[in-house]
Amino acid sequence: MKYNEITEKVIGGAMKVHRTLGNGFQEVIYQRALEIELQKAGLAYAREFEMPVYYEGVEIGMRRVDFLIEQKISVELKAIIKLEDVHLAQAMNYLEAYNLEVGLLINFGSKSLEFKRLTNRKHSSYISSQSSESLKITVQTI
Repeated sequence: MKYNEITEKVIGGAMKVHRTLGNGFQEVIYQRALEIELQKAGLAYAREFEMPVYYEGVEIGMRRVDFLIEQKISVELKAIIKLEDVHLAQAMNYLEAYNLEVGLLINFGSKSLEFKRLTNRKHSSYISSQSSESLKITVQTI
């Protein structure tokens, strides 16, 4: 998988954060803790990275992703009981808006860390789903 080494470092850091803090905190707490892990991993990142969104060439607003890693991977964090389709759509929108190929959606709110690796390919996008308890990968077409 593309950028696998980078995504493994991010997911590994997220797993450490979840093991240490557990679930139940607000998203910003996990964001701050993950930032420490990204620094320790030596990854270049921008936190709360903001870019304009365009419609037919006209700027219509701004979007902010929790982390942009190595200027290649968007990372969207959640601290909710269960990920819904709307959260996947939001993470996919970041990939499209920023013209990125790979993104991560990480949820700290469930009992076990949940994460999804998203790939943006012009006409077909795939999602790999994993949790820290089950490393079985399922692939779905969106």
